[in-house]
Amino acid sequence: MYRLYYYPDNASLAPHILLREVGAEHELVLVDRKSEAQKSPEYLALNPAGRIPTLVHGELVLFESPAICIYIAESHADSGLIPQDGPERAKFFQWMMYLTNTLQAELMVYCYPDKHTTDPSGATAVKAAHEARVTDMLGLLNEQLEGRDYLLGHTLSACDPFLFMLAHWCGRFALPPLSFPHLGAFMRRMAARTAVRKVCEVEGIDLSPYALEV
Repeated sequence: MYRLYYYPDNASLAPHILLREVGAEHELVLVDRKSEAQKSPEYLALNPAGRIPTLVHGELVLFESPAICIYIAESHADSGLIPQDGPERAKFFQWMMYLTNTLQAELMVYCYPDKHTTDPSGATAVKAAHEARVTDMLGLLNEQLEGRDYLLGHTLSACDPFLFMLAHWCGRFALPPLSFPHLGAFMRRMAARTAVRKVCEVEGIDLSPYALEV
């Protein structure tokens, strides 16, 4: 039994989707960010970083969303969510690292601009600069998805729920993910997956923007 400490539409979204994709028995434990429960002594005893998510599986306690995603994929190797060898495995790690170390890092500055300047009046400029930077990254991902259903090709990998999560957070950009042809198609494809729909129903995430055009 997996236990996922989560908050709706937070960095726990990708691991939550993967648990559904592999059909793993799991329990969700809400960590209320509004009351800063992630900074409580009880939670810090599990996750000293004081961030969401945390995964508990037997004696293992694991934090950092991409690490959790990789662990779930490795633990369910028959799901095909992580290549087991060869160039495709190297490409998997390339994209997972790009998503978390580059795209997510820049996106967090956009989301919390006041934490990245000592000038309170400068937060707006910080946010605008990072929206532009992230938009360029979405363009790169759009190019990667040309002729592909998913980042690695035509088979879902653990990278894809992670990309869906990050791109979903960019929905209010001047050039949102749906404005890119290949990335937009990817977002609609992901939103149509049963696992994604079930998770978003649980987390109260509106998938209507990704409805297929009639």
